Formats: sequence, structure tokens, C-alpha cells
Amino acid sequence: MRPAIRIEALAKGFTLHLQGGVGFQVLKGEALTVMPGECVALTGPSGAGKSTLMRCLQGNYGSDAGHIWLAHRGAEVDLAAANARLVREIRRETLGYVSQFLRVIPRVSARDVVAEPLLAQGTPRAEAEARATALLTRLNLPPRLHGLPPATFSGGEQQRVNLARGFAPHYPILLLDEPTASLDAANREVVIALIAEAKARGAALVGIFHDIEVRDRVADRLHDILPLEDAA
Repeated sequence: MRPAIRIEALAKGFTLHLQGGVGFQVLKGEALTVMPGECVALTGPSGAGKSTLMRCLQGNYGSDAGHIWLAHRGAEVDLAAANARLVREIRRETLGYVSQFLRVIPRVSARDVVAEPLLAQGTPRAEAEARATALLTRLNLPPRLHGLPPATFSGGEQQRVNLARGFAPHYPILLLDEPTASLDAANREVVIALIAEAKARGAALVGIFHDIEVRDRVADRLHDILPLEDAA
């Protein structure tokens, strides 16, 4: 079976231009393989590079060296070397991302926010809206809110919209950044079930989970990221 994600010798550093051009390295020689149907939790102390690795995996950060091979359209594609058009294609078809924060266009309803990635994949509108409604309902968002813009929602309500949007398209690869951070116990259980279902259909998941109970229930293994001074 081909890996869904294969990271090789990944390096990423930053330059602080407002601090006299001081540079610092966050990732160096990072390697990780994730198989279809597997959930890997990134662990390590604050500042070690967990979020940096996630942003590299999403294509938000360019890498300084190394490769991020993703299974896409029946082949392995190096996200680290992909142009902007290919990155957009990968995000539309293959790579989903649930962040801690919902960033949406004002005045767009929660239902449309969730349906949008399905529509981008060519799903008929009625089917996309029905799936969006079903997921929002499953995540206990009251029906009266489905037609309202989520910019006015509480943090926990926005997170549920974010989760519904991420799980709606059945992406083969899904990145989860603190998916249960703002949720109550009942909705944490829903997310745990959604993750289990994604794994069962063969999705590969990489997540950051500060909720240790959730992490231990969903992760097949841990991938520890150490600060470079500790890893040396």
C-alpha cells in the first residue's frame, strides 16, 4: 500500500526582518510517513514546530529543503515543489484542513460555508446542502443557525461549522489543528466518531491534540517533534 503522506528531510526556518534579519531554524531533517486509514498525532513542547509542520503540510509555508510527497490522483506529488495551481488542486480534491479558527466571507450562511468545498468538487448543490445540513445537525448546531453567517456565532459554534466544512468532502488526507479545543463533551464525542469514520474509509489524518483523552482515543501513533537544541 502506498503512503498517503511521506515527508523526507524537511527543513523550515524563518527570518525576522524587523529584528535585523535574525534567522532561526524550526524543522531540520523532519521525516514522517502516514498510511491510509491512519491517524498520527504530532506531539512535543510548545515551540517545537508542530504548527510549522502542519502549515508546511497544508502548503501555507514553503519549505527550505526536503520533500512532502502526497498521494494525489493516483500518483505521488511533491507538495514542497508544487506550483500555486497544483496546490489549489490538491486542496480542492485531496487535502482538507480543520484549523482552530473559522475564516469566512461575511454574510455567507453556515450551510453555504460547509457546502462550498463540496460544490468546488462538482457535487450538485442540493446534495451538497443536504450533507452540510446533516453534518451541522450532527454537530448539534441548532437549525435556526444554519442559514445565518457564522461570524456572529460563539467560538464553539464556529468550531462546529469549521469541523463540518472539513469533514464534508471526505478528503483522502485531513489535517486537524486542535479540532476539539472549543467543544463540550457531547461534541467531542461527535468529532471522535467522525475521525473514526474517516479512518475507516481510508483517510490519512495528522493532528495536533492538546486534549490528551481525545488524542489517545483517535491516534494510532504519536510523532514527537523535539526542539532542535534537544534533538541535536
